[in-house]
Amino acid sequence: MVHGFIWPLLHVPDSPAPDSPPGGGLRHQAEEIVAAAVAEAEATAPGLTISGEIIDGEAAAVLVGESPTAALIVLGDRGLGGFATLVLGSVAVQVAAYADCPVLVVRGEQPPDEPVVVAVDGSAASRLAAEFAAETAEARGVPLRAVHAYRHPGSSGPGDMQPLVYDEARLHDEQERELAESLDGLAERHPGVRVTWRAVHGRAGAVLAEASRSAQLVVVGGQGRGEVTGLLLGSVSQSVLHHARCPVAVVRGPR
Repeated sequence: MVHGFIWPLLHVPDSPAPDSPPGGGLRHQAEEIVAAAVAEAEATAPGLTISGEIIDGEAAAVLVGESPTAALIVLGDRGLGGFATLVLGSVAVQVAAYADCPVLVVRGEQPPDEPVVVAVDGSAASRLAAEFAAETAEARGVPLRAVHAYRHPGSSGPGDMQPLVYDEARLHDEQERELAESLDGLAERHPGVRVTWRAVHGRAGAVLAEASRSAQLVVVGGQGRGEVTGLLLGSVSQSVLHHARCPVAVVRGPR
């Protein structure tokens, strides 16, 4: 349990004022926040080793700083300081973009019997996401559903297939075959998971947001095929983070 304590950076006194009642001061409030979180976690998972720490710094920077030695960072979609009109808080976006480990953003509903859904597009990032999703589904004892969103083929030069001149059924079959090939070996590496897959025509963000309605977790890679390589967090990942109806895990590969 980590709390980013920003007040020292802003040169705001964090100790109790003279003649203030016992238990005053900003640092004491932070200690109470961490203690309450530890107590809630201990009640939820008895026997789990749980520790709490206050680290001076802005929340996103503190969490990113913890990420090189973390297996997973978990945070809510919006904190106390966020704007009420925002769908997703800036801390969640920053941590998902910069962390050196997978990031789980808790939002929406988490129905325990629904599958884990993973976005697959054949990229290296999506392969990492698929492995993470399979491990998670296996640990939770639920199925894994791989989803691949595709759009019509484009034209890159004279003589190429035009967007409106193609066989939709054939294109769908080809996408299904490529999806199955990209998942080759996943079920063997995770024999306790029932893996299903489907290719869906449409924009990836919208397709995955719809899939999240019947999922307990959606897993995406930090950046997929076809996205601008300079981006730290791909547009599909950002769209899912903003619009999913369930928790979202962003799995990024080595930089």
